Amino acid sequence: MLLQNKQIAIIGGGPGGLTLARLLQLKGVNVKVYERDIDKNARVQGSPLDLHDDSGLAALRKANLLDEFKQNYLVGADKTTITNAIAEIVFSDHETEQSEDFGHEHFRPEIDRGALRKILLDSLQPENIVWDSHFLSMEKQDEGWLLHFKNEKNAYADIVIGADGANSKIRPYITDIKPFYSGITMLEGNVYEAEKYVPHISAILRGGKIMAFGNEKDILMGQKANGEIGFYASFKAEENWTTESGLDFSNKAQILEWFKTTYSEWSNVWHELFENATTPFIPRPINCMPLNQTWEALPNVTILGDAAHLMPPFAGEGVNMAMLDALELSERLTTNQHNSIQDAISFYETNMRKRASRMAEESLENGERMHSENALTTMTAFFS
Repeated sequence: MLLQNKQIAIIGGGPGGLTLARLLQLKGVNVKVYERDIDKNARVQGSPLDLHDDSGLAALRKANLLDEFKQNYLVGADKTTITNAIAEIVFSDHETEQSEDFGHEHFRPEIDRGALRKILLDSLQPENIVWDSHFLSMEKQDEGWLLHFKNEKNAYADIVIGADGANSKIRPYITDIKPFYSGITMLEGNVYEAEKYVPHISAILRGGKIMAFGNEKDILMGQKANGEIGFYASFKAEENWTTESGLDFSNKAQILEWFKTTYSEWSNVWHELFENATTPFIPRPINCMPLNQTWEALPNVTILGDAAHLMPPFAGEGVNMAMLDALELSERLTTNQHNSIQDAISFYETNMRKRASRMAEESLENGERMHSENALTTMTAFFS
C-alpha cells in the first residue's frame, strides 16, 4: 500500500477531514487530524446538512457509520415550505407522505452538524485527533513536512491534506488561485427555544425548512436540534458590504432596523427572528472558486472540501462534495492502482475538480434564480 509506514496529517476537523480520517483509520493508516478548536464543544455548529445518496451517504456507508446516522438524523427536517415576503405559504410538502428511503437518489435526510461531527469523532481513536492545533505554516523536512502550530507546537507528516475550509492555509502551498465574490451576502442568525420565542415562524417552519422570496431577497432557515432555528437573510450586495455597512452585528436593535429598511416590503412577522436571535449575527459573503481552476499535483500535499472548491450553498452540495472527496481520496491512496502517491493525488484532484466545477456552476445558477425578480414563481415551480 502506498501509505505503508507513512504519517498522514489532516488539517481541519470538519466533516470532510473527519470522514477521511475515519476511512484511513479503517485501512490501518497512521493518521492524525489537527483541529484548531480547543475541544469538541468549543464552537456552535451551523445549520443542518442534507446528505445525498451518491456522495455524503456513500461516504458514511463506506465508513460503516450509516446505522449511527440513521439513529441521529432529523426526521421531517427535509420538509420544505415556500412563502412570499408577507409570510403567505405558496408551497408545502409537509402533507406529502415520505417514508425512510435510504438508497433512493431523491431521499436527502438532514442531520444536525453537531450530531454528524459527534458520529465522526466517536468513530476515531482518541489519539487520532489533536485539539488546540491552530496551523500556522509548514516547511519541507526530509521527504515530508514539518508543521508549525500556535503554542509553539510542531509535528512531522509524510503527507499533508488540507481540510481547513474556505480560508485554507494549506491551499497556498498548492495554488495561488483565489475565490471570487458571487454578488450575494448572507446574514446568519440563530434562535434558541424557537417555539417559545418565535412562535409565528415556528408554526410555519413545522420542524422543516422555510424558503421565503420577495423583491430579489430571501430568508432561508431550517430546524436544528434542541429546538433551535438557524436562519439567513440572503441578498445581493457589494463585495465589501460587511465592512462598509457600518453595522454593529452585536447590536440586535440596529440589525432589526437594517432589516426593516432593506426588507421594507416584507411583513413584520419576520421581525421576531431578529428580535430574538442570539448575537452576534454573522455576515457571510458568498464566494466561489473559479470553475476552470487547475494546478499540477504535488507529491505529498493535497486539499479537499471548501479548501479545494469553495462554492455557494444554493445547491446543498458543499458538505456532500467534501465527504465524497474524502471517499475518493482515501480509495486512491489505499489502492494498488497507482505507481506513486503523486499519481494517486493527481488522479483524485483531476476528477475532484471536474465534478466540483459542475456543482459550483449549478450553485451559482441557483443563487441567481433565488435572488431574481421571479424567484418565488421559479422556485415554487421547481419544488412543485
